[in-house]
Formats: sequence, C-alpha cells, structure tokens
Amino acid sequence: MCMKKSVKKRYYFDHAATTPLDKRVLKKMMPFLTSEFGNPSNLYEMGRKAGQAVAEATETITDILNCRPDEFVFTGSATEADNLAILGVARAHTKRVPLFNSESKGAPFFGRIIVSQIEHKGILAVCDVLRKDGFDVVELPVLKNGLVDLEVLKKSLTPETILVSITSADSETGTIQPIAEIAKIIRNWKIENSLKIKNFKLKIDGSLPCLHTDASQAAGYVDIDLGKLPVDLMTLSAHKLGGPKGIGGLYIRHGVNIEPIIYGGGQQGKLRSGTENVPGIVGFAEAIRLNNFHRGDTSVKIKKMRDELEKGIFKLIHKVVLNGHPAKRLPNFLNVSILDVEGEAMLLYLDALGIMVSTGSACNSQSLEPSKVLTALGNPYEFVHGSLRFTLGKENKMSDIKYVLKHLPAVVKKLRAMSPLDLKLGQTAKISNQKAFVGNQIPHFVRKSH
Repeated sequence: MCMKKSVKKRYYFDHAATTPLDKRVLKKMMPFLTSEFGNPSNLYEMGRKAGQAVAEATETITDILNCRPDEFVFTGSATEADNLAILGVARAHTKRVPLFNSESKGAPFFGRIIVSQIEHKGILAVCDVLRKDGFDVVELPVLKNGLVDLEVLKKSLTPETILVSITSADSETGTIQPIAEIAKIIRNWKIENSLKIKNFKLKIDGSLPCLHTDASQAAGYVDIDLGKLPVDLMTLSAHKLGGPKGIGGLYIRHGVNIEPIIYGGGQQGKLRSGTENVPGIVGFAEAIRLNNFHRGDTSVKIKKMRDELEKGIFKLIHKVVLNGHPAKRLPNFLNVSILDVEGEAMLLYLDALGIMVSTGSACNSQSLEPSKVLTALGNPYEFVHGSLRFTLGKENKMSDIKYVLKHLPAVVKKLRAMSPLDLKLGQTAKISNQKAFVGNQIPHFVRKSH
C-alpha cells in the first residue's frame, strides 16, 4: 500500500529574496504561456495579440508610475536594469580624454559615479567594472542607523559627476533612504554650479548628474509615483511584488542620455534588444496593479505582525541588537543580531522546523564574507555573523509569528550553550577578536547617536 508522505508546514519569512507568485497573476499569464505564444514583433494575428498585450501591460505600469510609456524598458531582472542604468549612462557620457582634479592626485579618470556602501551587488559589481575602465567611483558611508550620510553626498558632487545611484530601501535592513531629499540636494547643486558645468572643458551635459534609485524592495510598500519622486532612472522587479521571476524594468526619464548594453534586433526603442518576455511582462503589470491597489491595507497588516515579532524577540531573548533604522524602514523588514550565535546555525535549525529566514552572515554560498550592508553600519563581524533577516509578506498570519516566537528562543538557547562567545552590549563589550571591528572603526553601539 502506498503511504502518503506528510507535508511539513512552511513558515516563509524571506519575501525580500522572492515572493510567491500570486494566483491572479498566474491566471493573467496563462494564455501567453500556452495558446497565445506569438512573437510580438510578428505582423500576423498571433503576433499582433502578443504585441497588444505588451502595449497594454506597459500602459498599466506607466500609468501607476505616472510616466510616459516610452520611458519604461523591460529587462530580464532588476540586476539587468541596474546594469543598464549605471553602464548605460556612464558609457553615454564617457569622454575618452582623461579628466584630472585635485582629488584624483594626478591620476586620470573619465567621470565620477556616486553610490552608497549599502547598494545591491548588481550596482556595486558594475561599479567595480567602471573603476577598471577609468571611472572615479565614490561609495558614500551610511550612519549607524542605515541612512546615507547626506553631508558627504554634498561634498562628493563635482562637475565631473555623471550619476548618483542610491537604493530606495536596502535589501538587508529595509531602511528607507530619503530619495526626494537626495534629488533636491542634486537639483540645488546643479543650480549653484550651472556656470561651472557650462564652462567645463569637456562640456559635460548640464543635466548631469542623473539620479538613479533601485526601488525593487521598496516598490511594494512606498509610493512610486514619479510625479512626486524626481528621479531620472528607477529599477523595479516583478518577483518582489508577487509577480514572476525573470522580468524587471527600468524607468528612464525622457531626455536622459543612455546607451544600450544589449544589442540585436532593436526592440524597445533599441534600448533592450531581444524578443520580449510576453507572459512575464503581462504578469509584471498585473502584479504591480494588484500591489498598487492593496498596498495601504497590506502594509498595515504586515507592520502589525512585524512589530509583534520584534517585540517578542526582544522580550524572550536577551542580547539582541536591531540592525537598521528603528522607524524609517519598510514595514515587512526585521533584521536583528542575536549575540553569541551564528546566523547560519540558527537558519538551519529554524529550517528544520519549517521556518525560512535569511542571514547576513554570508552574502552567498561562494563567500564567507559577511553582508556588506550590515558591516557598513559599523557592526563588528561577531554581530553580523549572528544576524537574522525576517521579511514578511501578505501570506503570513499572526499564527506564524507565534510559531516563530515559540521555537526561536529554544534554538538560541541551545546554540549559545555550545558557543565560545560572550558578547555584551555597551562600551565594555567583550569581543573575541578586537580586529573584528570593520575597518578598525568604533562599533556602532559605542558611537554618538545621530
């Protein structure tokens, strides 16, 4: 007799990594995965239907974004969109005559790119490529609460600056950056330095620097109306919104000078060649439509559960540190460092209980380096290695929170019994290795509050 396997209930708390595909989104996609499989570039009926579906999806998305249909380009992911934004703008403004200024100390460069230390790898990795190509890349520090240091940004802007890219909300702590304020700083700098830019010897475009933001994490919970958010480029991702994987997009303000990074048949105004992913695009549009309609109610519900989880963890477990801004963060994010234990060990024990979370201990399976975002906050390695990231979604229930709070304290107690560490909060913290402080900096819990 065949025995039916029991299915362990899953408690999913990793929505920052990806979200489950909404059934309503899948329903919209199905015709274009089956019967209506035409290439949107073809002129016969099936192709025209596919082309019409792409046009309607584009209109849905751009109506929500409050921009023109020709200002949005579909990509294969948010990472590709970030690459198009950074590489595309940099290459469009590259002058193959070297620049020099007092900060370069005699070394030539071909333009400045400003990012923050807490950007997604899709941005930091491409900036490493631009460094090798001769660009001056400035990584802005963040305050201990996770917010970008705006004073350093002001000082970093120069006539050679091509692009500023700051995430709307980072993917580790969910701290929401003041993008509108950053846009105002850049706009005021342009006004004050318009003569310098106009007279600059290489005649760099006076509309520079452009401002790009990766809103992949933030779009589910913050207003992305571009009429209120004066950015030049913005990255979005469908699978962070209950949409399918493999489809993202980039808003490119009309007039921004940008070059493609993928060449071929010239689709999407020659900015992103390749046959359009019709079912993915249709799903993207439905996901962003549903999210826009339900965002307010969903945010309230999720924040209530997140706050209950946070309160319970701090009540039931001692020596816990909150990572990121306590208030200015996405309502579904909770990132904590639980001292004296390793995040990977907690993750595996929780996984055995059906609880899925993320940890900042290792960014990926190929690296033992801790999360760059958490270390940028000034945390010592021991704190980062004990971090857990809970990111909630609309599928979570209060009973899920109770289940975590029932089991997490026992997991921590068991692991602490085996741990050689004995860290303490405050200036008398006993750190197992004093060199573990990132860059020999003062740990964030000792620094003066901002």
